[in-house]
Amino acid sequence: MSPAAAAAATTTTSFAAAATVSSPAAPSRGCVRLSLRGVPCAPRRAVASMAVSTPRSAAAASFLERRESGRALHFVKYQGLGNDFIMVDNRDSSVPKVTPEEAAKLCDRNFGIGADGVIFVMPGSNGADYTMRIFNSDGSEPEMCGNGVRCFARFIAELENLQGTHSFTIHTGAGLIIPEIQSDGQVKVDMGEPILSGPDIPTKLLATKNKVVVQAELEVEGLTWHVTCVSMGNPHCVTFGAKDLKVLQVDDLKLSEIGPKFEHHEMFPARTNTEFVQVLSRSHLKMRVWERGAGATLACGTGACAVVVAAVLEGRAERKCVVDLPGGPLEIEWREDDNHVYMTGPAEAVFYGSVVH
Repeated sequence: MSPAAAAAATTTTSFAAAATVSSPAAPSRGCVRLSLRGVPCAPRRAVASMAVSTPRSAAAASFLERRESGRALHFVKYQGLGNDFIMVDNRDSSVPKVTPEEAAKLCDRNFGIGADGVIFVMPGSNGADYTMRIFNSDGSEPEMCGNGVRCFARFIAELENLQGTHSFTIHTGAGLIIPEIQSDGQVKVDMGEPILSGPDIPTKLLATKNKVVVQAELEVEGLTWHVTCVSMGNPHCVTFGAKDLKVLQVDDLKLSEIGPKFEHHEMFPARTNTEFVQVLSRSHLKMRVWERGAGATLACGTGACAVVVAAVLEGRAERKCVVDLPGGPLEIEWREDDNHVYMTGPAEAVFYGSVVH
């Protein structure tokens, strides 16, 4: 982690190295306790008025080197374009340190730490340097997460005290992923080849051309939507609009109402992520996403990759695009020479903490 990033992380904390979030095994509402430098329990009103921050002299590495005591779990909160994750150093075991049910509680934004998912850095397998596993905020386990893998890469650099440009291999449920930390702190990720065969995505929608599901018709909420299906190791349903809508205005969508209808549609046996896309130009797209297992999020890296692939298949865009998400832009390129999709974007530490789970 760069000095600038470390400084940012230590001055923007909610629960930092100086604070401990304690959550009993079966918490009741309002039972979260803060222990602030010898103050065993602070009333909510008092806590609200406290400015809790990590001293600048406390290095991030010193916090990460602490060993878990009892049931205390150390973590670092990371975000990639607002898609946020609880990062856990799990390099000493191939078994996650928290269960899916515990992960769902930790991700609760009112009664937990708050996040879109919990990501575990685990020992490498299948010849990879590391293994990545993730539990969504509902406790489900996706194959992969694009924004999450960028956070994973930056977290590895922090754990291993890596400086400058570095690349390594990560085994995921979607296969081998290769991120590269660039000199400016951005992370470029080789996301591999998109999967376009309907049964492998999976979707029950019939292929429309060349065994690919492109602009297929899907009935949702009384409208016939044109959808293109892509897997980036996890399933995506991409739509540029319904049959009777000339231009999709993504900002006007009631995502919380329509998103679940796509996610749980019978045409997607493993459920699906859904991207609603507006074309600004042939190299500039705008999207909103409803993520499988997480709902509406500020960004989805695999979703942005799927959007560019779908836009190319439908003849709407070039192979290299900027994709605007609510949390910010990602650079996506679907290369013709190797058929791989490359994603470039930021990932930053937000704060450090410990939780009793």
